[in-house]
Amino acid sequence: MENNNSQNTETKNASTNVGGGLYIHIPFCKQACHYCDFHFSTSLKKKTELVNALCKELTLRKDELTGEIETIYFGGGTPSLLSFDELQQIFTTINKNYRVAKIAEITLEANPDDLTKEVLIQLHKSEINRLSIGVQSFFEEDLKLMNRAHNATEALQCINEAKRYFDNISIDLIYGIPKMTPQRWKKNLEIALNLNVPHLSCYALTVEPKTALKKFIEKGLVPPVDEENAKQHYEILLTETEKAGLVNYEFSNFGKPGFHSKNNTAYWEGKPYLGIGPSAHGYDGNSRSWNVANNTKYIKSIEAGILPLEVEKLTVKDKYNEYIMTGLRTMKGVSLKKVEDDFGEKFLKYLLRQTKSHIENELLINEFHSLKVSKKGKFLSDGIASDLFYV
Repeated sequence: MENNNSQNTETKNASTNVGGGLYIHIPFCKQACHYCDFHFSTSLKKKTELVNALCKELTLRKDELTGEIETIYFGGGTPSLLSFDELQQIFTTINKNYRVAKIAEITLEANPDDLTKEVLIQLHKSEINRLSIGVQSFFEEDLKLMNRAHNATEALQCINEAKRYFDNISIDLIYGIPKMTPQRWKKNLEIALNLNVPHLSCYALTVEPKTALKKFIEKGLVPPVDEENAKQHYEILLTETEKAGLVNYEFSNFGKPGFHSKNNTAYWEGKPYLGIGPSAHGYDGNSRSWNVANNTKYIKSIEAGILPLEVEKLTVKDKYNEYIMTGLRTMKGVSLKKVEDDFGEKFLKYLLRQTKSHIENELLINEFHSLKVSKKGKFLSDGIASDLFYV
């Protein structure tokens, strides 16, 4: 790993990439969710400077992706805090410096309290064609525990309004929340599925270090997260989404045919993407890079024409382990042919040895020369993957 203070050869070599995606990190939020450990600021004072810096970074790195841009994803933070003019400024920069595919998937993460009718009309006029709405729960007690900025009524209203302007909508939900019963989780899913949106992303609540949730649990103010409860919630999730016709194409993602996230799928398939903004990560097929997670340092560095990023070259072992981790989380699984072709016979033999006990225990299946996690083993997929890592 090394720190890069200029557009060095590591970065320039990424120009061999063909196609790919853009991830743009918007590091601002109205308030801090108790469980979140992503990089953000609740002060919007530097928003204009930050947007200018994003545009300059996009310009500085225009040679790193030479093919058509297939996906653009505004993540955060809370990208729905951007004004229409700020979004247009970013799109103008992208279109000037990159070739964007006509059918590119362009996603904006949004909070329900930001999606007023007026905002939705403006977003509809922009190049955004997909919304990812951070609902997390339709119950007030859960939203208060997580310190979300919206309430349950706003969540329902904004989704119903958003459906008037967007066909491609995803809802984020969190399960495994302390005191959330299986019945309440099932009701959450029922509400979401009755809204008839084409995509759900559902995540188990995790307790990250240095978060407010971690401190509350340590002080006994909030019960600890119960893994068995989360597992039960996940099993309910699989059953209810299957009944509703959503395909579990990746561990946490469920979509109707034709509405699987192209952005997320590109990550799992190892396609290159450029991470723009403070703390944003990128991947060029041979290395991973990430920007400094500090708004002020990021802005100053970009203003000086210096990319504030670090680069880590990936070894063959790193690439194999990443493929195992991502592959086992998807419906496609891990292709044995790809392992042999990309990593060699040594890795294939090692993989087959490591899978033996998991196949015997019916946690893994070998189907058409692809390793897939069984329904029994699905909730354990990350642990199974770690057993297959080359160490």
